[in-house]
Amino acid sequence: MPEAILLKDVEGVGERGTVVEVSKGYLRNFLIPRKLAQPATKGAVEAAQVRMAQLEKAKAEAIERAKENAATLSRTVLTISQQAGDDGRLFGSVTSQDIADAIRDARGLKVDRRKINLEEPIKHVGTYMVDVEIAEGATASVKTMVVESK
Repeated sequence: MPEAILLKDVEGVGERGTVVEVSKGYLRNFLIPRKLAQPATKGAVEAAQVRMAQLEKAKAEAIERAKENAATLSRTVLTISQQAGDDGRLFGSVTSQDIADAIRDARGLKVDRRKINLEEPIKHVGTYMVDVEIAEGATASVKTMVVESK
């Protein structure tokens, strides 16, 4: 049986970058035309190993950067001013998009609003701890102060 290097994850066969044994017809008629695999020659195997090592290194660097950003955000205090009534109730609310914009303005970090864990919008003046997921495995608790604008 010939060996093939998978270029993409193939269900029931293997994950991207692995060398697998498949039948000659499956390789020639299915995997190669759909650009899911290539024949496993000596040079192709070495190139795939180099590519996988580069991907692992890039992933590790991205995780390290995300942890640094999470540490920076944990030390950040956001101040968001909104109009409020006499009882401290806001005219409107502070949403995850408002918090993402405040993070971008304060630290220059672009955070997806869907990664901000806010069960419901903030509707009262006060101090809140908001969890922000920077990347997989890197989470920060950001102190957010909602104050009344004058």
